[in-house]
Amino acid sequence: MTSPVGHLMDADLLGKFYIDGEWRKPTGSATASVVNPATEQPIAEVALGDGGDVDCAVAAARRAFAGWSMTPPAERAALLDRVHGLLLERLELFAQALTCEMGAAITYARRAQVPLAAEHIRVARANLATYPFVTPRGSTAILREAIGVCGLITPWNWPLYQITAKVGPALAAGCTVVLKPSELSPLSALLFAEVMDDAGCPPGVFNLVNGTGPTVGGALASHPQVDMISITGSTRAGVLVAQAAAPTVKRVAQELGGKSPNIILPDADLGRAVPLGVGAAFRNLGQSCSAPTRMLVSRSQMKEVEILAAAAASELVVGDPLAESTTHGPIANRPQFERVQAMIGIGLEEGAKLVIGGPGRPDDLQVGLYARPTIFSNVRRDMRIAQEEIFGPVLSIIPYDSVDEAIEIANDTVYGLGAHVQGTGMETVRAVAEQIRSGQVHLNFPDWDPNAPFGGYKRSGNGREYGLEGIEEYLETKAVLGFYR
Repeated sequence: MTSPVGHLMDADLLGKFYIDGEWRKPTGSATASVVNPATEQPIAEVALGDGGDVDCAVAAARRAFAGWSMTPPAERAALLDRVHGLLLERLELFAQALTCEMGAAITYARRAQVPLAAEHIRVARANLATYPFVTPRGSTAILREAIGVCGLITPWNWPLYQITAKVGPALAAGCTVVLKPSELSPLSALLFAEVMDDAGCPPGVFNLVNGTGPTVGGALASHPQVDMISITGSTRAGVLVAQAAAPTVKRVAQELGGKSPNIILPDADLGRAVPLGVGAAFRNLGQSCSAPTRMLVSRSQMKEVEILAAAAASELVVGDPLAESTTHGPIANRPQFERVQAMIGIGLEEGAKLVIGGPGRPDDLQVGLYARPTIFSNVRRDMRIAQEEIFGPVLSIIPYDSVDEAIEIANDTVYGLGAHVQGTGMETVRAVAEQIRSGQVHLNFPDWDPNAPFGGYKRSGNGREYGLEGIEEYLETKAVLGFYR
């Protein structure tokens, strides 16, 4: 089939933005190379926008808002139906794009990155169909109305998934949007804009401007005609966006960093809990903000856990992301590769026990941003590898002497995005979950639930995505007194 780069070149989209229902050339001439992390070679050149492009896109979204916000929910649902269908129809094209732009193993892109992204659209459409936008409270009507024009800033690690997690609920709520995807993985975003156009999205309802965070992201955050910003990214980026948004007092929803704990209780089935814990930590090569990269284990079980963890990690196949046998491709970009290598070195310097992996590429890979899946044990809670988000395939095994201490260690972080608890006694498992300060807690590795709200405590952000809460993030509340009489 046609490659995603070839497809975008044939459609003449790499150098354009999608604004007001049209593909337009940018106001400036800045560009950026898209680098395939498996080869470390550029594969495409995309346009980068500036404040003028943001002004055009926001103006289009503002013009479209009055009409779109008043469309019947059934009409908005019909658009989401068409978008969902096109995403599934073009699954292979999107999967190939994700593999090229950020190194996802093609099998993982097909199995998770694209289908789960499509699920966000389906769930937004399903929740829209039954959402009570007007509810009575005595003689007062409580109205839930679209907040307005929304700037959406999405990351490089789950490019399509995070786009649909924001665009679906925002459009369902009746908002219009301007999307700024990561300039490091923009191909899937351009393909998504093409889907929106082919689905018949009304002009101005969805707009896309590529660019850097400081330029395009900053312009969106500070724009007086943008009513809300939703950002998924690092805590540092979230702080900068909030600061830029503050003078206009717009709503800011942030899904930011994480250092999620995985408490393995003494009665857990280690043969199941440890391999699944390693798999969860290294999902998407550890490039997930909610990855459980701190495995908390009873001190008496450390040796057994080390053996099981090393065996699980040795089963991972790191290599060419287009190979069917590969489970994990390269790190998505050079700065992140260097960050991962530096943190592995710090773990060694801090005296953590290296169980498997270590610095450098796997022995059989001389080219590409490939990292060794690395597990440290005997990690102290104050070590940098236990406190800082690494965002790569690095797992820290931390011992505890009591369940109370395990909970204390789990909460000993500036983050609070996700957590896991494993054990056979469900009363204890639930009690531990209730004491963890995070936005999600997974008990014994349940199935993914697209209706479970997702977001963080503390420096992991504020606001929630997915499910009903995902739609409500884009709504304002209006009380109309005397409505019912």
